[in-house]
Amino acid sequence: MKGTKDGLTLFIDDTCSFDKAIQELEYKMNESRPANTEPVVAVRVKLGYRFLKDDQMSLLKKIITAENRFTIQTIESDVVPREEVRKWQENSEIKAMNRIVRSGQVLHITGDLLLIGDVNPGGKVTATGNIFIMGNLRGIAHAGIDGDKQAFIVASYMNPMQLRIAHYISRAPDYESDGVYMECGLVDEEKDKIIIDRLQVLSQRRREINRFERRMLNG
Repeated sequence: MKGTKDGLTLFIDDTCSFDKAIQELEYKMNESRPANTEPVVAVRVKLGYRFLKDDQMSLLKKIITAENRFTIQTIESDVVPREEVRKWQENSEIKAMNRIVRSGQVLHITGDLLLIGDVNPGGKVTATGNIFIMGNLRGIAHAGIDGDKQAFIVASYMNPMQLRIAHYISRAPDYESDGVYMECGLVDEEKDKIIIDRLQVLSQRRREINRFERRMLNG
C-alpha cells in the first residue's frame, strides 16, 4: 500500500494465493480506514500478473469499499486477455503470398503483406499493415487499411493505378508514366499526402523495418 496526494495505491501480491491476498487486504483496509470526518479516499488497485474471476473481482471491490470510506478509482492488471493477444499476433504477422493478382481480384491481408508476384491493372491488394511487392505494382494497393498512417508500400516496379495509405489516396497522374523501380510510397504528414521516394528513406523508420526483419527471421 502506497499513499500519494491523489489517494492510495494498493499492490496485490501476484505470487501468493488469492485467499491469502484477500486476508492481508482486509487487515490493511481496516487499519487504514479514514475517520468519518475525513473525505472518501480514492484507491488505485494494481493486480500485477494476477487474473481475477468475476466472483473474485466482486469480493475485492466489496472489501475495499464496504463501510471503509474508500472508493475504487481504477483496477489495473498486467495480464493481457487472450483475445487481445490473438489480435496482436494476427496484426503483426507477415503473410507471404506467391501469386499474381489479376484484374478484378482483391487480396486482403491482416498484418503485413509480402507478395511475390505482380498486381495487374484492375487488381487490388490491401493490408492492415505494410505492403511489400516483389514484382510489378500496376493495380491498386492500400496499406494501413484500418487507419495506420505509418504504413508504407514498397514495390520492385511501381506504376500503380492508385495508392492508398490509411485515408490518404494518390492516383496514377502523381507518378511518372513509365513507372519507377524499387521505390516506396508513404505518407508525408507535413505535405499531408502520399509521396513516392527512394527505398532508402525507410532506413529513417528503423522501428518498422527492424520489426519486419525480426518477424522474417522468426518466421
